[in-house]
Amino acid sequence: MSPLLIFIGAYLAGSLPFGLFVARAVKGIDIREHGSRNIGATNVTRVVGLKWGAVCFLLDVLKGGGPVWLLPKLLLEADDPMRAHWQVAAGLMAIIGHMFPVWLGFKGGKGVATALGVTAMLAPQSTAITFCVFVVLFAIARIVSLGSIVCAITFAVLQMIQLRPQPFGSETWSLVAFSLAVPVLIIVRHRANIGRLLRGEEHRFEFKKRIPPPENKPDGDQASQSD
Repeated sequence: MSPLLIFIGAYLAGSLPFGLFVARAVKGIDIREHGSRNIGATNVTRVVGLKWGAVCFLLDVLKGGGPVWLLPKLLLEADDPMRAHWQVAAGLMAIIGHMFPVWLGFKGGKGVATALGVTAMLAPQSTAITFCVFVVLFAIARIVSLGSIVCAITFAVLQMIQLRPQPFGSETWSLVAFSLAVPVLIIVRHRANIGRLLRGEEHRFEFKKRIPPPENKPDGDQASQSD
């Protein structure tokens, strides 16, 4: 039963829609009706404000890293030979939970902040380098989606380098599979952003508070928003 509980617990933790909770608590709005209509921290920042976007980001990071750290510790023996693999499984399910939450009809966010929390627990060195790459790209371009896509690829490449020459060994195969699969998932979730990037239409992030549009009027910026 322990592996099943890890799968279910991690998925349910990841599926908690903190962006929805924060926007509703602070502004009394449904974040899915404003901005890009995404529940992620970037849209919360644009619609509700930088401070609350940061809160949402931190909560999304924690709901990724928390299950990786806590569930195997609670449900498995310390000397379980599969412990590392179940940590990876917990991380994957938390990300899937954020992307496809059961509470929201399986329509969730893009998984970047939650993936950051997971990878910080599973591969801290690659995560630190990847995060630095994101900071540099964001400082230059101020496009969140571009930084997210590039960093997904960067993380996968770094993991392949770090785990060579036998990445698919008995102790590391699950981490390698995760390091390849999750970046692909993140890129797929950004496919609309990729189209806008290619057309030069992607929104550049601005550090100012956005006022939600009236609910009876369409949001004119909707088409240009990213996560």
